[in-house]
Amino acid sequence: MRMLLLVMLTWIGTAAYSAEVKYQNDFEKAEVGSVPEDFLVLLGDFQVKEQDGNKFLQLPGAPLDTFGLLFGPNARENISVTARFLGTNKGRRFPAFDVGLNGVGGYKLRVSASKRALELYRGDTLKKSVPLEWTPGKWTHLKLEVLKSADSEWKIQGKVWQEDGKEPAEPAIAITDTEEPINGRASVSGMPYSGTPIRFDDFVLTQLEK
Repeated sequence: MRMLLLVMLTWIGTAAYSAEVKYQNDFEKAEVGSVPEDFLVLLGDFQVKEQDGNKFLQLPGAPLDTFGLLFGPNARENISVTARFLGTNKGRRFPAFDVGLNGVGGYKLRVSASKRALELYRGDTLKKSVPLEWTPGKWTHLKLEVLKSADSEWKIQGKVWQEDGKEPAEPAIAITDTEEPINGRASVSGMPYSGTPIRFDDFVLTQLEK
């Protein structure tokens, strides 16, 4: 279903982009204990849970591995994805989690809490890392964009903010890539290295148009 057109969402240089939501899921209509049928779970015992009247997707705290799923339609460029995550620490052990675009081998914006870092990956290759002060036990918003900025050049940028905060005006991390992005679905992943569950909520995939 085509959804409401949002105007003037993103800027690249002097080029304004309008935005059309292509997919969103806040899990409020999902059945507790299930996984939405349109998700492709790659690995992990994801289940919809409910607490204090809010539904969310949850990954258990064990086993300790990397777990993920794909959602939304395939897309290549001029796309944006947002999701929010809730993770906690256990002593000196911390979780990691990410949101991605362009399928399994695409870009991922990752909070690596144990490293105190926000990281940008392409596939399994770390492209850039910046320092991050992350507070456990608070919902963390991640936003990743893949934007065609010139002939044979793409700008990949990400933002992060926690609950009660506002979306930053400028990206926290960005790179320029000359390798064409892969056509693929959006993703989320969780690594429960702390041994505690990770929660996921409010998935939104947006197509950006000049």
